[in-house]
Amino acid sequence: MGRPRNRAIDDAVLRATVELISESSYAELSLDAIAARAGTSKPAIYRRWRGKAHLVHEAVFPVDATIEIPRTGSLHGDVREMLRRTLAVLSTPAARAALPGLVGEMASDPTLHAALLERFADVLVRDLNNYLDSAVRRGEVRRGVTAVELAEAVTGMTLLALITRGANVDDAWIERTAHLITKGISS
Repeated sequence: MGRPRNRAIDDAVLRATVELISESSYAELSLDAIAARAGTSKPAIYRRWRGKAHLVHEAVFPVDATIEIPRTGSLHGDVREMLRRTLAVLSTPAARAALPGLVGEMASDPTLHAALLERFADVLVRDLNNYLDSAVRRGEVRRGVTAVELAEAVTGMTLLALITRGANVDDAWIERTAHLITKGISS
């Protein structure tokens, strides 16, 4: 069975990864530098993560309260809050540095895409599906809208806006985009 993992090492590695990638770029980030900053070894990192991309993904995009499904009392408000939270996560220095490398890695490494889906499965599959099922029953969302489609719309539109607009993604953009998505999924 072996020894249980030392959570302090996990936390130090995740923290070091966010710090280092915020200071440089995905391409410049090395596991040697992460290990040195975290006060551990490269083999200890490899025992926990398959490689740099898996580690960076987990460090930069934690499964925490920011990914909970909002409950504002209206479909439009919920979608607006989903966009706001997604924008906040994707706008961090660590995310902005990590995204180009992670997108490239996902294109060539199907295990990374599978790991991403697995990490967020509870939110995407269970929570967002339950949310959509309730919204369908209330007559707010048309049948057939899937959790993956809504997540892709929110994340994809936000990511593209950050790429094309940079710092010009503001509350007006969030409001217009929430309206667009809400109209698209409404019954």
